[in-house]
Amino acid sequence: MIHEGKKADDFDPATNGNMVDEPEWATEKYAEPKRSRTGGFLRWMFEIMRPAIFTKSPARKQQLRRTAYLDGLRGFAAFIVYWHHHQMWPRESIGADIIFENAYGFKDKYFMATLPFIRTFFSGGHFAVSIFFVISGYVLSTKPLALIYASDFEKLGDNLSSALFRRWIRLHVPVMFTTFFYMLSWHLFGIWTASPDHQDTFRHELWNWYAEFKNFSFVFRTGGVDWFTYSFHTWSIPVEFRGSLIIYTSLLAFSRCTRNARLLCQLGLVIYFLYIADGWFGALFVSGMLLCDLEMLARNNDLPQFFTLFERSKKLLWPAMFLVGIFLGGVPSNSKDMDILRNSQGWYLLSFLKPQAVFDPKWFYLFYAGLFIVASTPHLGPIKRFFELRFNQYLGRISFSLYLIHGPVLWILGDRLYTAVGFHREAHLIHTPEWVDIFPLSHRGPLGLEFAFLAPHIIILPFTLWLAEVVTKLADEPAVKFSNWLHKRALGAPPSVLSS
Repeated sequence: MIHEGKKADDFDPATNGNMVDEPEWATEKYAEPKRSRTGGFLRWMFEIMRPAIFTKSPARKQQLRRTAYLDGLRGFAAFIVYWHHHQMWPRESIGADIIFENAYGFKDKYFMATLPFIRTFFSGGHFAVSIFFVISGYVLSTKPLALIYASDFEKLGDNLSSALFRRWIRLHVPVMFTTFFYMLSWHLFGIWTASPDHQDTFRHELWNWYAEFKNFSFVFRTGGVDWFTYSFHTWSIPVEFRGSLIIYTSLLAFSRCTRNARLLCQLGLVIYFLYIADGWFGALFVSGMLLCDLEMLARNNDLPQFFTLFERSKKLLWPAMFLVGIFLGGVPSNSKDMDILRNSQGWYLLSFLKPQAVFDPKWFYLFYAGLFIVASTPHLGPIKRFFELRFNQYLGRISFSLYLIHGPVLWILGDRLYTAVGFHREAHLIHTPEWVDIFPLSHRGPLGLEFAFLAPHIIILPFTLWLAEVVTKLADEPAVKFSNWLHKRALGAPPSVLSS
């Protein structure tokens, strides 16, 4: 997931966005009357709560940023994660994870939603994460690589030190915010949720939340549980931080290398992480960095001569790469058992490609899936324009918050609405009997697209998107600004000032 805030550079953390020196007239008694604190708070709340659809947006610029497609791709991938988890949750009683996350025909079960290519849109959550990591490697490398090309190593050091200082805060503060209020809602409003188990008192709950979070957020831990039970879907956040460390240290290590040496070192890291060590996430991040490097070289007409070999075939290469990426993104992911993969339709020969080092086979294939999609998209006009659509750009702006809050919304609101239309389990009969079958709907239709499943999303999807907007304003963007502000406050005086 790319979660780098785009508005940080426009914010002056030293002044908290305010004027440094107010003119005298602003402080005189005859100045414009001050607005009441209550009125200001209400206006602030209105702006926080107002959905983007009711906000008058400025006319769209004629030309989007060069990498706007990456924002749309990230946003669409976040939506795929949302859709994946909603497909699984209400159908737990029929073993939906085994059906959706295995190949077409697994155990003689044939469903449209598990067909190659189509399955990506029903069970593509892991595929989306691989795309997140490639995009992160790309975006985190863009500015440092530009400084390396300019041989401005002083600014490179400043850039990397600032990025490293801010990264943990930027990633983990929104997790703290969303999981705390999710946990608080149980005890404040008496809400039951199936995930996770609740503590008897709020005091015990708060301690348990703290104990879990402090272990979860320490990325060098050598034991314990990988999951943060207050939001299982946040497992990728510490992985994102580890990948960021790999990017920052690699960029610094390769900064003074020649062009070819730098590219070979990046390629060597990909090979190491994928074929020698079980570091699939590192391979995804470094592949994003390598992709960014190559694209910048291509714009400067400075690619190594080796790449001229592909000049004639590039018109076929990019569509083929995209299609292969979509197919590999549908790798069976429910089990680490190689026999299951080998016996899955369409995966027998591919199963022999998995290297010994990779413990969970899906990540080997998802590496190539994520890389191929990100690499080919800017060269395929219709695909690129799709991700540049306004709705996908909107999803990109709220993607981090959408990723963080779609689980709690599913477990509170979605769970009850699914129960109401007929998707319920024994636990619902015990804990939320008042919701069971209060508005039963037809379960006819293809698996994954039943009317009873789609109808609740008339409420769930708009509410999830709206809450993601609110969390973006209350947690995501403030985390970016706070990390920026804290870094500026922590900096000492410039060397020239100290020496004088």
